[in-house]
Amino acid sequence: LGARTVPRRQGCQCSIQGTNDSSIVSKCSTAALGYIHDGFLQYFVTKRCRRAPLIHWGYYVRARAVDHCVQEFLRQSQGHPRRQILSFGAGFDSLYFRLKAVDLLSCTVVYEVDFPSVTSRKAALIKGTKDLAMVVGGVGRRESAMSFAVEDYKLLGVDLSDLSMLEQALKEAGLDPEVPTMLLAEVVLTYMEISRSDALIQWAAQHFSCAQFVVYEQMHPEDPFGRIMQQHFSRLNSVLHTLAQYPNCEAQRRRFLQRGWAKCSVIDMNEFYASFIPEDERRRVQALEPFDEYEEWHLKCSHYFILAFAGLFLSTRPVHPSSDRFPKRVAGSISASVCTIAGLRRYGHHSVLIKPHVVLTTGGFGEQDGRHCRLRDFHVLIRHEDNWRRYQSESWCSLSSGGRLFHTVTCVSGSQALAVGGRMSPTNADLGSLWLRFPESMTASDPDCVVVELVSPQPAEDLASSRWRHTTTEVMCQGQKYLFIYGGRSAVQPVLGDWYFLHLEEFSCRRIPVGGPVPEGRHSHSACSWDGGALIAGGLGAAGQPLNSVLFLRPTGSGFQWQGIETHPPFIPRYSHTAHVHDGKLLLVGGVWLHSESIPGVTVIDLMKGFSLDYQIDTVSWPLMLYNHSSVFLPDKSELLLIGGGGNCFSFGTHLNLHPVCVGLSNILTSQ
Repeated sequence: LGARTVPRRQGCQCSIQGTNDSSIVSKCSTAALGYIHDGFLQYFVTKRCRRAPLIHWGYYVRARAVDHCVQEFLRQSQGHPRRQILSFGAGFDSLYFRLKAVDLLSCTVVYEVDFPSVTSRKAALIKGTKDLAMVVGGVGRRESAMSFAVEDYKLLGVDLSDLSMLEQALKEAGLDPEVPTMLLAEVVLTYMEISRSDALIQWAAQHFSCAQFVVYEQMHPEDPFGRIMQQHFSRLNSVLHTLAQYPNCEAQRRRFLQRGWAKCSVIDMNEFYASFIPEDERRRVQALEPFDEYEEWHLKCSHYFILAFAGLFLSTRPVHPSSDRFPKRVAGSISASVCTIAGLRRYGHHSVLIKPHVVLTTGGFGEQDGRHCRLRDFHVLIRHEDNWRRYQSESWCSLSSGGRLFHTVTCVSGSQALAVGGRMSPTNADLGSLWLRFPESMTASDPDCVVVELVSPQPAEDLASSRWRHTTTEVMCQGQKYLFIYGGRSAVQPVLGDWYFLHLEEFSCRRIPVGGPVPEGRHSHSACSWDGGALIAGGLGAAGQPLNSVLFLRPTGSGFQWQGIETHPPFIPRYSHTAHVHDGKLLLVGGVWLHSESIPGVTVIDLMKGFSLDYQIDTVSWPLMLYNHSSVFLPDKSELLLIGGGGNCFSFGTHLNLHPVCVGLSNILTSQ
């Protein structure tokens, strides 16, 4: 068959309509796993497909946010003789059927508008499905632009960009601009050209005398996650038009106020999840299936917002956007340069300085032989003058048959390191410990000496090593060296708050008294050795929220004592970062925080004075994702070597940082 040229606008419409088909499959999968209760989605899907847990979580919070607004509108308009819900770009959404089935549409008419081809397909599905036809009370009729119409449900095939045609079709369908009306647009306006979507917003403000507008869509195009998000939609030929002009919550709020809406409220989905979903419901969702993609979950939620009439956001706790609690306070920027070293595209790995100018990187998830998989190999980087050379070992099959993620590696001598914990999957974390031995001397000029020997694991307490997203730190007690294993999570517990002291010579756990208030359990935190003890910073707590505490496990005469370190101002809560101590300063590198107006760079905390300053890292040409990464501090150069990082960005594909990055810190360390 010969190729057929599709006009640009028609091609874009087809791509946008394709997002409906993909979205309904994801919604159906979310319902099938029990995240949401919707028995009608299955009728709009011709081929079911089980999505990843991360996608389920994303569609769950979206459904909860929209349902919250709809329920509040119905509650506030209760008692009116008539009310309306007008859904723009509704696609195969099942809102009408869900509300009608539980008798919540008393005195309410639902209008759905989408492209004629979409509404025609939906009308055919309704007519041809017994359960759907029973809910609407018949097979409906078709009139003018209406693909389907019954008394309380009108399905209209109209292009939203043609306002005159839209207004005429709604008038013919019986919509009354004088009665309470909710207008709903879930990821719709952003697909329209800005002038057309702005005109629709202004038309709605002028056309309805008593209306509320609810919008759910993307924001923050400028950071690495936002750039990847835009690339995803561009590849689908579904460009997000509004992001550049309306990039954040405040810009979206002004957009509506300037076009005739009296008041509105905008929050991101992290704020909605924390403020409007009860704790017991959050626990229910967390137990539905194994989940370990917290970074991508929070990043996704920081890049989507829900906008609504201010009165729709009702909660027992006040909503304070993260940007209000932690305003921008960047002290400066740090230069970054790319190290063109191949073979280190991975995340969930670990890197450690095993001797000056020699870095060992183990495990993680990344790219191998053109495919994504758990990695069993390890790499040795050796710096010769100002250049790094990479040496790759054979697979460390003794560690596990398929590699491990989120483990730790601690260098305990000039020729020995210990790998502890990690996971293959969220249900398989019984990987134990493993000794790594290497020559006393490694040089870039003699590649034959770059050998790492794997030593069969010795027995250790399962509770100490059957975990991941934990930390291991070398500490001293009464002249003896111990490895302090703290926090993390396991296949059973989503957050651990326990700790173990592993004697490094005897390789056995010992009981050592620890005083002071027991800190909140956490995972994905950082830990550094300091003054014989351990510094613990940040992490993700049991409530699923990042922490901003800095704790010092301080050595005493008989054991240790927990001690808090105050910072001024308090550092922004974060997790999935790395940390180092140099000359009495704690360096927190990268990570994820819910302060979405900027991204974490390097935070410098003076441990004696408590002063805290944030620095941005100069961006490289490609999106630099500083989470699930590893970092090595090179004290002689006052440099950070950032290795790997990234993850599965929601449904936008796996992103792996292309190369290691070197960050110079001499200026900020001396200036403090």
